[in-house]
Amino acid sequence: MIPLHDTIPRRSSPFVTWIIIFINLLFFMIELSLPEPLLRKLIFYLGIVPARYTYPGWPEEGLSYWPFLTNMFLHGGWLHFVGNMWTLWIFGDNVEDRLGHLRYAFFYITCGIVASLTHIVFNAHSIVPAIGASGAIAGVMGAYFVMFPYSRVITLVPIFFFPWIIEVPAVLFLGFWFLSQFFSGTLAIIAPEAGGGIAWWAHVGGFVTGVIMGPLLKKANRKYRQHYPDEWVPVRYLHRT
Repeated sequence: MIPLHDTIPRRSSPFVTWIIIFINLLFFMIELSLPEPLLRKLIFYLGIVPARYTYPGWPEEGLSYWPFLTNMFLHGGWLHFVGNMWTLWIFGDNVEDRLGHLRYAFFYITCGIVASLTHIVFNAHSIVPAIGASGAIAGVMGAYFVMFPYSRVITLVPIFFFPWIIEVPAVLFLGFWFLSQFFSGTLAIIAPEAGGGIAWWAHVGGFVTGVIMGPLLKKANRKYRQHYPDEWVPVRYLHRT
């Protein structure tokens, strides 16, 4: 399933989301300009290598924690980059609108850091660098899941090579996505060769962080209209206690 757009109109310009996408694009352009040996070094030193933080005899001098930030702005190819940025574009604007710009920036970075920590916990001995914004974006998806459950996601579903465009409730679309990450991560623990080179548990950790943090950081007294099949109706005020 490929998400095309959602049905919740934003109420303010998503400046932080635009900035995040721009920074990711800038990093990706730098990656494309580097020769292969230098690119591999860059990814190794700026990506999350779990063994770097779990192995006491790691050979590097001066343990660096910058990769917890830098890894979420690196990508492994065009498909990886475009897929992540497209997903952020669809779900990020509404979450930023609900949280506010500064809280959203803090929220995004925190989700990315927790995603990296979760990846380390479940892959403690790995020396393969993990990169990508998907852990932080999973947090955005988690926040959207709890904040806009009645939204619809316009989705492209290829069936027998024919493209079908359908409306899927956001709670089902995102819930299915989360379960697929969880079960894939569990399978990767049982059979590591089935992991497919994807940091499944980073996605799970980011999503759960978004589910928890999103409601805690949201602005109080904001009305939003949720999309139902036949009409637009206002939701009640949601107050923070």
